[in-house]
Amino acid sequence: MTSATPGSGIATPAWTVVRLPEPWSHTPVAVVVPTYNEADNLPLLVSRVFALPLDRVRLIVVDDNSPDGTGAIADELAAEANAVRPDRMVVIHRQTKDGIGRAHLAGMVEALARGDDYVVQMDADLSHPPEFIPQMLGAALATDSGLVIGSRYVASGSLSSNWVLHRRLLSRGASAYVNAILRMRIADTTGGFKVWRADALKSIELGEVRSTGFSFQIEMNYRAKMAGVRILEVPIHFDERHSGKSKISFAIQIEGLWVPVALRFSRRP
Repeated sequence: MTSATPGSGIATPAWTVVRLPEPWSHTPVAVVVPTYNEADNLPLLVSRVFALPLDRVRLIVVDDNSPDGTGAIADELAAEANAVRPDRMVVIHRQTKDGIGRAHLAGMVEALARGDDYVVQMDADLSHPPEFIPQMLGAALATDSGLVIGSRYVASGSLSSNWVLHRRLLSRGASAYVNAILRMRIADTTGGFKVWRADALKSIELGEVRSTGFSFQIEMNYRAKMAGVRILEVPIHFDERHSGKSKISFAIQIEGLWVPVALRFSRRP
């Protein structure tokens, strides 16, 4: 089921958006989105984020010098957004591509410096529907959780029907592997759609995070667990990438195998 984003003429999924009561709907929240060659996806993502019923949402795009011009498009979109409200959208331009984990960290540091109370991390390819953000934020506020994970693998969570069997098995197997080593009891250990409370992020010493690729998600979960952060998983639908190609290389998959082992046997998380 789809509907058109107002003024865009582009069909978007008609997810039911939770409307938070006041003062929760006025919570300062930053949405951090790393980008690399996401020129086709970013305008739609920006439109959907700013359509959310959140009065103080800020979008932080961290672009790694995308060859397809994503950075320039982000600057144009930011100019439009900031004409509505100053600093509504921030674009960080990095000159080198050194991993999605480092990009997320750059955005998180920016959000904390600007005083946002909560920080959302999500992908730019629209596999994470932004319409779930108010629901995840509300869960964080209602339960005083420091980390809320948008989970594919808890009750009512779901995956795109385009995911073939081997992808489903690989994803499930990865979570089972991580939990077997780190004993985190998190159903979706590799998921990248999260809401962090600012003080929880500060408690895990971001400057010491080592992972650069998608294993960044595993390390962040582990550090949160070791720091005593209350973690909650809520169901989301994980959609198929809207446009472009996956960035998960063989090297990134190998990193995902050794990082849990390294964390398990390190003195500190």
